[in-house]
Amino acid sequence: MAVSELSLPARLTELFRRIAGGLVTLAITLLGLLLVTFIIGRVVPIDPVLSIVGERATQAQYDAAREALGLDTPLWQQFWIYVRDAVQGDLGRSIRTQQPVLTEITRRFPATLELATLGTIIGVILGVPAGVLAATRPGSISDQIVRLVGLVGYSMPVFWLGLIGLLIFYGELGWVGGPGRLDPSYDMMLEFTMTRYTGAILIDSALNGAWDVFANALTHIVLPAGLLGYVSMAYISRMTRSFMLGELSQEYITTARVKGMPEWRVIWVHAMRNVSVPLITVVALSYAYLLEGSVLTETIFAWPGLGSYITDALFAADMPAVLGGTVVVGVAFVTLNMASDLLYRLVDPRART
Repeated sequence: MAVSELSLPARLTELFRRIAGGLVTLAITLLGLLLVTFIIGRVVPIDPVLSIVGERATQAQYDAAREALGLDTPLWQQFWIYVRDAVQGDLGRSIRTQQPVLTEITRRFPATLELATLGTIIGVILGVPAGVLAATRPGSISDQIVRLVGLVGYSMPVFWLGLIGLLIFYGELGWVGGPGRLDPSYDMMLEFTMTRYTGAILIDSALNGAWDVFANALTHIVLPAGLLGYVSMAYISRMTRSFMLGELSQEYITTARVKGMPEWRVIWVHAMRNVSVPLITVVALSYAYLLEGSVLTETIFAWPGLGSYITDALFAADMPAVLGGTVVVGVAFVTLNMASDLLYRLVDPRART
């Protein structure tokens, strides 16, 4: 029996059961994520105690620091403390700066979120129409061009594309801003004269009416966001083409054409309605990939985001910062998967039965 045919109490019971099941799945997933990061922190050949006290510390100082970190307790107890602190928002303290890791991540994550969001928007705006164009003209010149552009974006190393982009558009042509989020002269304005609402410079500068800061930030973000958008477009266009080819071969499409329905309506209304269901998952995965995979892009463009934060912490053997950043990226990935699942159910009525 479908859920819509049940009585109201039964439907409420079913709803609560699904919500409870989703929360249990989320809890298990996050617990597994914490377990993986905990194991990584224990198996890497880096002694966190030495990172704090230094190699010239006495044995007494070493033992005191080890006890303060809780490393003298059994592993199961260390894991329990780790989970308890993480649930309370305590991801440890950075060895380099002696600041809470969560505070530093909160300050750096908006930069990554801004970059990945703009890259995903570019990927969707360019990738979906390109995939539809290729699917409606299979084997044509336009199809070959879309597939070639997607193949290049899929195959070329991101760091190489970033370096070439900086060399051409910044070094030679001067069309875009250099590395970083702003010119140094605007950094002081951002720090002392603007109210920080979200941490995203484009949004905050617009809300403050600082359009000169907005324009400068736009010149800096357009190249790295365009690069990530190109990588995202390559994946989205390829999947859109595949989904659309499958839909255009269905009988309901043939029936719509036989009835004389305009081709644009057949493609963008009827076929796209069904293509949008799996495409939601594709876009969510692409967004998650840009959030977690923009390390090289942020390093090349000196972008002060989460990726560069984790990279700098790794080179400095700052494992609390590395693991804290990994946990945040994992939580973002899980959250995006859950959001795509909810959207999937909203768009496709069959998923709600």
